[in-house]
Amino acid sequence: MTYVVTVDAVIPKTASEMDPLQRAGAVALIEDGFASVGAISGPDGMEVDLLDTIVAVYPGGALLKVFVDAAALEFAEEAVRSVVGELLERSELLADWQVERCEVELHPELAQESLAAADGPDIPPDDLADRKARHTERPTPEGGSDGYDAEAQAELVRGQMLARADQLRSFPPVMFGVLDAEDDDEEGAIEFATSPEDAKLAAGALVYATDILVDELFQDVQTLTEEDTTAAECDSPLWHFEDLPERYALQYDARFARSFLVTVIAMTTRFTDGSFQQLSCVAEELALKLLLAETNVTLETFGLLDDGVLAALDSFADNVYEDMDHEWLYDDSMDGIDESAVGEALGVAPMAFRAWFTPFNEGRYVHPSAADEPAGAAQ
Repeated sequence: MTYVVTVDAVIPKTASEMDPLQRAGAVALIEDGFASVGAISGPDGMEVDLLDTIVAVYPGGALLKVFVDAAALEFAEEAVRSVVGELLERSELLADWQVERCEVELHPELAQESLAAADGPDIPPDDLADRKARHTERPTPEGGSDGYDAEAQAELVRGQMLARADQLRSFPPVMFGVLDAEDDDEEGAIEFATSPEDAKLAAGALVYATDILVDELFQDVQTLTEEDTTAAECDSPLWHFEDLPERYALQYDARFARSFLVTVIAMTTRFTDGSFQQLSCVAEELALKLLLAETNVTLETFGLLDDGVLAALDSFADNVYEDMDHEWLYDDSMDGIDESAVGEALGVAPMAFRAWFTPFNEGRYVHPSAADEPAGAAQ
């Protein structure tokens, strides 16, 4: 079975954060290390095939997605942890790095199902599309599978979300509709305020959903790369690129998918490191739309999306988005308006596909790996 193993490798706590040149060097070292690996020896001599890797480096370390073919989830995790540890040790510049996390991120019920079925009659299908469709089905609080305690699972996920709320450092509670102390005495204000508890759950749910979104986008990149096709022509199901504006689906190829993934990582990194100020480009506006949708689905799956949390997320969206012009990209009747005189007269920001990764102005940040090529550059 194919597993996507997520690895967080971090620099020593006493070390200074890496500058751009050091980060570029770390990417090269890690990618070269993986390029020299064909197969990995798992537990008890079990061979684990290395299919692909994606490396994203940030100032404090690297996020790795390692695609492997293994007989079981535990074999995949143990083999990847072993090979990453060896790669770091072999490099003098990375020898002090530590593997902070190495795991396959699956819903616990689905992971258990896959493990139980590894050698039994319910072994997952060989076809990747069928297998993915199986894992796309999330247990619902109302139904659930035999032995699935929806209430206990919801409480567990709620606790995990609340524990992650403080990681969303760029957004104080007021961004989720919680009143400032100065507003507490305004007549009628309390009636329309978001409670701190709902705001905290919404914040934690955004961080929780970020992990899911990034993992699923990594898998979409893998699918589009392996099939060498676009979202419009892909035979396998995709997690998210089918949810972007449909009229551009023929242009969502592997190169675009990688740029979009980098954009999501760059945007959510600014969310969590406290440096976020404004959305930088059309791609980030669309990325936030996907993140909010993933957050809502995750909360609803576990029965945690009540009116208060929904209001908190709505307030967050209202405060982060400067406008909703990007929604016109989903309206086929508005096709071309972003490049026409009508769009300019209406004050619509440039939204042509070729400019999705172009910063709105000089003060906005777009990751160099995703930024559009300068005008006149070879396509």
